[in-house]
Amino acid sequence: IAHIVQGLILTAENNRKRPVKYAVNPGNATSKWYSRSMGVLGSLLLIFLVIHLKDFFIGTKIALYSGDQPHNLYEEMKEEFSNIWIVAIYLLGVAALFWHLVHGFSSAFQSLGVNSPKYNGIIKSVGIAYTVIICLLFALMPIAFHFEWLN
Repeated sequence: IAHIVQGLILTAENNRKRPVKYAVNPGNATSKWYSRSMGVLGSLLLIFLVIHLKDFFIGTKIALYSGDQPHNLYEEMKEEFSNIWIVAIYLLGVAALFWHLVHGFSSAFQSLGVNSPKYNGIIKSVGIAYTVIICLLFALMPIAFHFEWLN
């Protein structure tokens, strides 16, 4: 939540300091498309997070605190991910997460002052490897349930 608020504040400050856009759009001359699309990717991730929490977290916590029997999350996941549209939404969320992390991992180091040709290649490679592993594991869950690999 802090990351979302910080991103919104930064965007508002940038827009306030420069309300008129640049006359020339440099395209990909100085940045990647996903770097320029952090707002869109972050918004997709926020929507995905709300859906995910609604599907698997909120009901379980309400049942836990109300004294009811907690939901069987395995059965809930099995039911939710039997719908290909739900799987597609989750995979879209994972794709947004992938591009958000590819940019964010190396940008975090740059923001902390680690920006040197000596280390940038290593940081980028580690960031991509980390992102691929995390996103593959996140994508594997809805796919595995949808194709009933866990039965």
